[in-house]
Amino acid sequence: MMIDVPPNNPSPASGIIQRAKDILLKPKETWPVIAAEPASTQSIYVPYVVALAAIGPIAQFIGMQVFGFTGGGITYHPPLVGSLVSAILSYGLALATVFILALVIDALAPSFGGQKDQVQALKVAAYSATAGWVGGIFGLVPALGLIGVLFGLYGLYLLYLGLPVLMKVPQDKALGYTVVVVIVAIVLFLIVGAVIAAVTAPSLLSIRG
Repeated sequence: MMIDVPPNNPSPASGIIQRAKDILLKPKETWPVIAAEPASTQSIYVPYVVALAAIGPIAQFIGMQVFGFTGGGITYHPPLVGSLVSAILSYGLALATVFILALVIDALAPSFGGQKDQVQALKVAAYSATAGWVGGIFGLVPALGLIGVLFGLYGLYLLYLGLPVLMKVPQDKALGYTVVVVIVAIVLFLIVGAVIAAVTAPSLLSIRG
């Protein structure tokens, strides 16, 4: 009796892991592959961005509840509800920030001799953020948060490599393009941080020891 064997299609999870490994470990080879892939806003977000952007908020939520943070020799554990609200808000804003940054990347491209392309711009914003999202896992242990920051800095290098490839920017203008995009990203980061602080501060102030 013949038995039909289903095709060995990679699962979404394995695809996410492989793409993350490729962009982190061999970005110069991976960016041209990404540039040539057909894509849409939905295909970039689901499942890649949706999955990886959740790493940091989840890890930080767990880390704060389990380990807390230490200041002045005293360890504090934020209230459960406040921490949960902060994590959900951080996640939602992370998803929105990628899209906003992509709009900025697309709008700035002609100023640096590049070509406007919203999908390619979203690819750059999403895949260059991989390092920061993966580094978010260190939020599980707040004392290791600096390592997560270093991962985020590596993301700037990924951005520098990806912009000229996907946005067709001349290599001699890639650095200037990257600097401007990074400044915008920092502003967005500060705005997101301020929003999260404003919304969650009242509940987080009632700290339990």
